Amino acid sequence: MTIIPDAPSALRLTPITRLAMGGRWRVEAMRSLREPVLLWFTQGQGRITVAGTTRGYGPNNAIFIPPGIMHGFEIAPRVQGSVVFFGREHGLQLPERPHFLRPRDPVSQKELIGTLEHIQRELDSARAGAGRAARHYLGLLGVWLDRQIERETRSEVLPGRPAAAQALVARYSALLERDFRSNLAVADFAAALGVTPTHLTRACRATCGKSAHMLLEDRVLFEARRLLTETRLPIKEVAQLLGYNSAGYFTRAFQKSEGITPSAFRKKPGQRPVVPRG
Repeated sequence: MTIIPDAPSALRLTPITRLAMGGRWRVEAMRSLREPVLLWFTQGQGRITVAGTTRGYGPNNAIFIPPGIMHGFEIAPRVQGSVVFFGREHGLQLPERPHFLRPRDPVSQKELIGTLEHIQRELDSARAGAGRAARHYLGLLGVWLDRQIERETRSEVLPGRPAAAQALVARYSALLERDFRSNLAVADFAAALGVTPTHLTRACRATCGKSAHMLLEDRVLFEARRLLTETRLPIKEVAQLLGYNSAGYFTRAFQKSEGITPSAFRKKPGQRPVVPRG
């Protein structure tokens, strides 16, 4: 199956607010990237869903998301911060699991802010060796992550949410990310996980407030919107890539969710990639 790249491979750093340009779906819908990402929030608050578990974020929260992990987050007008896209060839030993970090001491916060400023300065520089310098600072960011994760030894399990449910939904999210283009139903995923669809949906609602079907539909529709805005593939080919049996069925499903046809969505102003090309 042909997979259309979802992001450039180079290191880049951009304001969080820029991610939502062109539509809230660009941040809120479930998606995954093929590179690590670090979200650093400096102002505002909201909710973020990573691997099927939702929790709140606020100022001085850092969230590390490895490649291939489904995620999406709310972004209110007052939310500020930065997002680091590590690139697919970063050459670092990074955590394999997502981490919610809350560096409370000023020293840790200052270290992170300083490292991000150095990365941005080198990326903006025309001096010789700027790219190499930016990658060295990226290595220091990796060290900061390791130290902060070691420092924050609290459990990753969220209060009031059963560990078993979180583990099941994390497995579902991973399976869904792998096979969402295969036109499988929730019952198929539940069978693969060895549980009933009802049990799977109950676990999803407990960890993120959405049903198993809503997570599946959200992931498929995000990919549909991405393909419609970032490629010139015919509607028929987009439908095939997403596992739909026909372009007509895809069009009806898309229109039911978005209120407009895929062709009309593609023509809307502002539907362009917002992540800087590397």
